[in-house]
Amino acid sequence: MSRKEAILEAAIQLFARKGYKETSMQELAEMIGAAGGTVFYHFKNKEELFVSMLENVKEGMTAEFRAYFAENNSQNGLEMLEGALQAYLHLAGQMEERFLLLHRHYPYALAEVNPVCRGHLEAIYDCFIATFERAIVRGKTDGSIGDVSPPKTALIIFLLVDGLVRFKTYNLYDAGALTRELMAACRRIVQNRQP
Repeated sequence: MSRKEAILEAAIQLFARKGYKETSMQELAEMIGAAGGTVFYHFKNKEELFVSMLENVKEGMTAEFRAYFAENNSQNGLEMLEGALQAYLHLAGQMEERFLLLHRHYPYALAEVNPVCRGHLEAIYDCFIATFERAIVRGKTDGSIGDVSPPKTALIIFLLVDGLVRFKTYNLYDAGALTRELMAACRRIVQNRQP
């Protein structure tokens, strides 16, 4: 791992746990065992570091999520949707710090004034929502999913699963305890309601 990659990984941990304002560049340098100037050699300021870190998160999350579907052999759209939900929950468990970072307020505040930051956030969420939407479109075609609006339904389902992950992220509720109910609720949302 290069020094720059080490800085990004340490930054993800610190920003996820402490937030943007409470994380200092000196603390980051100490965490990786380097002089304070080392961080500034690679990133001109804290905001540039944060945006680079968010890009790293985007690349890692979307690559992992897409890799799941490269191996997915779903029989129909409903199975593909259920697989996407399981993949999202699995990813949230594997990348807890990255999800904690995404669930903090600061990335969205920065996105209001920084178009690069906004682009990274949109790419992350678009990857997940587009996968749910593809599954719904496929399910409508093969009959495993009823007559629902793919874009709206994909967004609603994403909000359900991400809400559950947020509860887990903040240790408010054991997300695993509701996984079965989440899957059943999503099936009811998309079920084929033919007479």
